[in-house]
Amino acid sequence: MKIVSLFTGAGGLDLGFEKAGFRVVWANEFDKTIWKTFELNFPHTKLDKRSIVDVKSIEIPKSDGIIGGPPCQSWSEAGAGRGIEDKRGQLFHDYIRLLKKKQPKFFLAENVSGILNPKHSEAFTNIIKKFKSAGYEISQKLLNANDFDVPQDRKRVIVIGYRKNLNKKFEFPETQKYKPVLKDAIYDLRLAKPAKDKNKTNGDSLKIPNHEYMNGGFSSIYMSRNRVRSWNEPSFTIQAGGRHAPIHPQAPKMKFISQNKRIFIPGKEHLYRRLSVRECARIQTFPDNFIFKYIDIADGYKMVGNAVPVNFAKRIAQKIMSDLK
Repeated sequence: MKIVSLFTGAGGLDLGFEKAGFRVVWANEFDKTIWKTFELNFPHTKLDKRSIVDVKSIEIPKSDGIIGGPPCQSWSEAGAGRGIEDKRGQLFHDYIRLLKKKQPKFFLAENVSGILNPKHSEAFTNIIKKFKSAGYEISQKLLNANDFDVPQDRKRVIVIGYRKNLNKKFEFPETQKYKPVLKDAIYDLRLAKPAKDKNKTNGDSLKIPNHEYMNGGFSSIYMSRNRVRSWNEPSFTIQAGGRHAPIHPQAPKMKFISQNKRIFIPGKEHLYRRLSVRECARIQTFPDNFIFKYIDIADGYKMVGNAVPVNFAKRIAQKIMSDLK
């Protein structure tokens, strides 16, 4: 089955769907720091590089489904949380505009849990209404990727619509009993390299692609709470900024000093390093042969952190494939 991908990013959602048997025939991504990565890993997919605002429905090929997560910064609890008042939040309307015109069998939209915040409830309710009025039977749920073969706590809202004339409603798959942990994902990775001066990449000199971590100090906000998960725990959410990458599980939990203040255990400071880009990619369940291309290491973390975990996407896509067959 053919699908179209909007707000594609590096392609975590796309790869998960391809692993479930779908084929991504057309994708749209406006951020030029991502283009090389996507084109390297999806050579068979046409990549449209314009803003989604400028894309006309006639320019998009016919497909069985549309997938994509409109930018989430507007809805994030960590960000300004301006929601639909933010231009990025309004990109949901372009998603709906194209969906309405193309009328594929299904769509999937993904976003951060912050979209369910009471202050966004009216805007989110209106988005759901518009999806329904576009001709779709809607299912929505807040899911934790750790319940779907991903070694991290990552809560995301998934909205799935089946075209009404299919007379089907998507039922979310069962959560799995075993919840993967950090040891499952990154224990076999050997020593990572620090990034070069000004946090530039080590490039092709790395034995394991992208296995490098960001240098630099830790902000008071970062030090306000524990940032270490042990080997036998799932990772904290992998975020889109390298400065906020979790600490490697080789380090002991940070020491509590007072509310909103913790420190590294004295004498063990050398163990506290950020997870590498590759370690973050592993935690996001990207395979090692998926290579991220960047010059500034910050762009590597951004691509990995903004992605939908591959295994999470695959589990949902398998259920959609089964329903539509």
